[in-house]
Amino acid sequence: MKKLLVQMTLILAIVLIGNHASANEIVSINDINTSPVNFDGKEVKLRGIAKNPTRLPLVNLKSYVLEDKSGEIPVLTEFDLPKMNEEITIRVRVKILAIINGEAMGLTVTELERYEQQQKI
Repeated sequence: MKKLLVQMTLILAIVLIGNHASANEIVSINDINTSPVNFDGKEVKLRGIAKNPTRLPLVNLKSYVLEDKSGEIPVLTEFDLPKMNEEITIRVRVKILAIINGEAMGLTVTELERYEQQQKI
């Protein structure tokens, strides 16, 4: 019994460490667009070119489109809008308003953190 408990604890530790490491990987926008249910409620990192800024001051809404090689996705933000046509890396939370018969309705991607780009030397 004690051996089983040790094995289960070890397996759980490996799974938790593995999930933590994968959270640092960049997710392709196409992965989110094609299978949003797999990302519902999760935080992921995205990298791409910022474009198409929108700002509605009366409701304090700011958004932009992030585009990578695989596709594009709208991003809501409370931060200053990023410089357009420049590559950025962001951490976001993906949420779905509803899931009906396996189909995601109301996908929102909200920026939580923007990472500084490394200067190329």
